[in-house]
Amino acid sequence: MTYLLYIDTSSDKGSVAISCDDQLLAYKINADSRNHTAFINTMIEAVLAEANVSLQELDGVVVCAGPGSYTGLRIGLATAKGLCYVLDKPLFLHNKLTLLCWQEYYDNSKKYEAYTAILTAREKEYFISAHDNNFNCIIKPQHVLEDTMEVLMNDLKEVLIITDNENLSSNELTDKGIQIEKNISVSIGHWVSYAFQEYKCNNSVNLSESEPFYLKQVYTHK
Repeated sequence: MTYLLYIDTSSDKGSVAISCDDQLLAYKINADSRNHTAFINTMIEAVLAEANVSLQELDGVVVCAGPGSYTGLRIGLATAKGLCYVLDKPLFLHNKLTLLCWQEYYDNSKKYEAYTAILTAREKEYFISAHDNNFNCIIKPQHVLEDTMEVLMNDLKEVLIITDNENLSSNELTDKGIQIEKNISVSIGHWVSYAFQEYKCNNSVNLSESEPFYLKQVYTHK
């Protein structure tokens, strides 16, 4: 049996979970928005107790490492790194864009030619990633300006787009076979299935070099 601990502090409400193989055992969400520091360790203790699993029994720690709030991402990753160092366990970092594509791919199988996640970064700036219908990455997770996003999207047909961008209208895109999904919440059940596959493939990261997926470019203005 493989026990994995999940930490997601990429959005306003943090969450923690425990799985055994590809089955979810326990899941907690912090109802106090943007207060990850005060609750994360308490939630970890709670899910471990509910699942009747000790820290020593964990086989790895999985983190949704962004994109998202920079402070939140740092809190989640710092907590995960501390556990991995102390327990000598592997760390797995998963990109939220990849997870959003995965859950739609998982549910729709070969229905679409591509699965694309587009999240708003700032005005006219976006995070984007895409996978084909074999779940091969065809657009790596990146931060782009609006013009670049349009260029990247030009050649995609029969696509499902997962987005929070209100400017994308399904009526305008239907002729290209593009469908819009506005639910950008990471499904813990789908995440568990993805993480178990990544664990079996030993796709862990180097603890000392791991960083959040804070994909925004830095701009300076005169």
